[in-house]
Amino acid sequence: MSELSHLDADGRARMVDVGDKAVTKRSATATGTFTSTPEVIGLVKADGMPKADVLATARLAGIGGAKRTSELIPLAHQLALSSVTVDFEFGDDSITITATAKTTGQTGVEMEALTAVAVAGLTLHDMTKAVDPHSVLGGIRLVEKTGGKTRPEVRPLTSLVIVASTSAAAGHRADTTGPRILEWLLARGYESDIWVVPDAHIAATLQKAVAQAPAVIITTGGTGMSPTDATPEATRAILDRELPGVAEAIRARGLPNTPKAALSRGLAGTAGGTVIVNLPGSSGGVKDGLAVLNDLLEHLVAQVAGGGEH
Repeated sequence: MSELSHLDADGRARMVDVGDKAVTKRSATATGTFTSTPEVIGLVKADGMPKADVLATARLAGIGGAKRTSELIPLAHQLALSSVTVDFEFGDDSITITATAKTTGQTGVEMEALTAVAVAGLTLHDMTKAVDPHSVLGGIRLVEKTGGKTRPEVRPLTSLVIVASTSAAAGHRADTTGPRILEWLLARGYESDIWVVPDAHIAATLQKAVAQAPAVIITTGGTGMSPTDATPEATRAILDRELPGVAEAIRARGLPNTPKAALSRGLAGTAGGTVIVNLPGSSGGVKDGLAVLNDLLEHLVAQVAGGGEH
């Protein structure tokens, strides 16, 4: 069994000395579940609670909690956080809280992400307790940590397709782009699955997907200029390195036939050992994107995995 890092040789609590550790980009994602009655969850979703702005208040509380982690956890280091995000996903009788904290430094941000989830969940309880004093906050856990020595172990030849479409997620229209990408990946030997989510859930979904450490994630939709299009922003927040040439090649491929291809804001890059590529939500955009990836993906995945030239 590994020794506990916060105990010295005599068993006394200590702050770990991180002075000799490398300064790297570090991130951590944690989740937790707030469970209440379906009526309360419905009121929160509809912003119908007596105390208004429940989610906004819980989000700010979570971010504030992450920033004050060293004051709350005695042996936690003071960190200069570069980013903290807190997102919510609704179930019938629950709200899943997902928080991601980032920094560039000599120690990780696991405690900051966990604290953000805990404080956001406690705030949800505080703001709904007048309606349901018996709500439960639980299942708080770390789902991903990157940077330093620890990185998620990527599963080779696994992939995920994420469709960002509010109308498709609601069943108002059939999505055709996701199945096309899935078929393309399966033909190249990848295990794969499709997740169809509303645009508002793309950030939390990408974080969840990266935590599963597939070799490849391809998204479709949410790359335009509609007020709800948020896929590039959600992607940039989790990328370690961008691949601007791949994104530009995909746009350039579509320009001769579709001048509107220039409006796509899709990104490409890596998060840990996972390759992530944003494709537009149109069938033509997906066709162009896959044509570009057809010549690049195998080599790119091999490079990211440390395979060098092929």
